[in-house]
Amino acid sequence: MRPCIRTLPGRSKKEEKEMNVVAFRNGVKMPQEGFGVFQIPDYQEAKRVVLEALDCGYRMVDTAAAYMNEKAVGDGIRESGVRREDVFVTSKIWVQDIGYEKTKAAIDRALSEMGFDYLDLMLLHQPMNDYYGGWRALEEAYRAGKLRAIGMANCYPQILADLCLSVEIPPMLNQVELHPFFQQQRSLDTMREYGVVPQAWGSFAEGKFGIFTHPVLTGIGKRYGKTAAQVALRWSIQRGVCVIPKSTHRERLLENLNVWDFELTPEDMEQIRALDMGHSEIVDHTSPAFVRMLHELKIHD
Repeated sequence: MRPCIRTLPGRSKKEEKEMNVVAFRNGVKMPQEGFGVFQIPDYQEAKRVVLEALDCGYRMVDTAAAYMNEKAVGDGIRESGVRREDVFVTSKIWVQDIGYEKTKAAIDRALSEMGFDYLDLMLLHQPMNDYYGGWRALEEAYRAGKLRAIGMANCYPQILADLCLSVEIPPMLNQVELHPFFQQQRSLDTMREYGVVPQAWGSFAEGKFGIFTHPVLTGIGKRYGKTAAQVALRWSIQRGVCVIPKSTHRERLLENLNVWDFELTPEDMEQIRALDMGHSEIVDHTSPAFVRMLHELKIHD
């Protein structure tokens, strides 16, 4: 089963609210492009950027307990004047809190921190610790109306397949590192097989590989009057992938949002496909040392 994804480049103002949307299997809709707040732990700066992003037109904000800015996100949304029901809010449960009872408490803590009575999407940040127990807690909170949708992050193909085949309510979204230099085709194929919406973190490869001036991306962009960053985002979008680019600067926020009025050709897509290295150079999720580091990283007492 494939997730329902609509993307319509060249939208009119009238169409704007109804397009560029993904629909989960339960019918809940989410903007295909949103705004991420990773690495903005300062309260005032995070709130300012959330206000800026909402003013620019973003209607989805992605945060996490481990980002240490859930309160700033909640306060920014409230102060923006945009109705709560018009902003899709995602957060994530950290490794320390993954497990049935711990995840139940973490869900309530996130709601309290942001000042909301529900979240649109909650993810387990890593498939680590007792993630099956944590998943049961997500299912319960979903049935109770605290969460409108539930999903995973950093869930690689074999783990995602096992989870989908084992749980009562399969993940609705999986957020993974994905960009032109690590294209994750096997992960995408697995997500589509099980009806899981794919979402990319690190759409700009955290600035590696000279992505913002890369000759292939800039060459393609010149034909459309677009930047390399816009080409990278458009490439993901045309693969059916949701994106959550982050910036703290208004001009970049607007630039990242301005990717719906052009379409890459099959030849463009093939040029970008050839950039794939087949592995991450940001993080190695298969490294025992990395797993230990995540378990040892505590975000609260």
